[in-house]
Amino acid sequence: MTPETVTTADHRKRMPAPPPFPAFHAPATPQVASAVSTVHREVSYAIAVGFRRLAMDIWLPRETAGPVPVVVWIHGGAFQLGDRRDLPPTFAPDSVFKLLNEAGIACATVDYRHALEAPFPAQLHDLKAAVRYLRGHAEVLGIDADRIGAWGESAGGHLAALLGVTGARGELEGGIGVQGHSSSVSAVVDFYGVSSLPDMPPMDTPAGLMSGPLVAAVPPGMTMEPGPMLVGGSADPALLTAASPLGYVTAGAAPFLLIHGDSDGLVPLAQSELLAAALTDAGVRNELVTVEGGDHCFFFAEDQLDGILSTAVDFFVSEL
Repeated sequence: MTPETVTTADHRKRMPAPPPFPAFHAPATPQVASAVSTVHREVSYAIAVGFRRLAMDIWLPRETAGPVPVVVWIHGGAFQLGDRRDLPPTFAPDSVFKLLNEAGIACATVDYRHALEAPFPAQLHDLKAAVRYLRGHAEVLGIDADRIGAWGESAGGHLAALLGVTGARGELEGGIGVQGHSSSVSAVVDFYGVSSLPDMPPMDTPAGLMSGPLVAAVPPGMTMEPGPMLVGGSADPALLTAASPLGYVTAGAAPFLLIHGDSDGLVPLAQSELLAAALTDAGVRNELVTVEGGDHCFFFAEDQLDGILSTAVDFFVSEL
């Protein structure tokens, strides 16, 4: 061993250890998005080995002083498509985020892993990590850690409902992202979400919408049914039940507002009726609003959409 080698080795022994890889990134400086909103974009709320980083955008009201409530927006897409920037095609771009900000409520719109990236409960783990992130960074963001709601549509409604009924289920927390904070929420708005996967009829996908390049990456033989795909390709009723909000309802669930079209051809109105009945039986405050003539995403009820969104925002104003 040469003197130079000994000197280098000794030097390395004296050097401090490098910092560990981060499990999340802190918020940076928000950008002005409009007269009512500033936005923290591309916030990495969870970084996990072997997966893409998970991001959220945090929309903050500009004119409200003091810590404000925050609602987590969860996009739909049958657990197979979409990202945090997506709203249903019937909604105006960014409308949900802006309406919440106009009401003095922040909005965190969140990415989560899709079904072929990781099976359930990965999606719930991701959203719980997002809630913990908001609580852990509440002071720097100017939000109130005690006033957090969840709002989702379709698959996002399903996941928002799961957040609302599993706040005390430690075994469903997951280990990614910020630790040491609760993932519970205080209010849920569920737009036409699934509450019981075993009770879902087979999805009649319109010809051409799920073919060709769109499905080229799906493994051969993998089911395209959203529920079975969510649980790893299985139709096992036990696995489907474990991924369904209905089985987790207790008296400790958050208050719910469910809004569902009575002509929904993808997720039957009965799915929201099942959840509303279970919440009522458990003594949990809830309201089910039925949209006359509304299909999935409130197609064919677009003239009622302003009222639907106002009802949802008013619910959060009341609850948060």
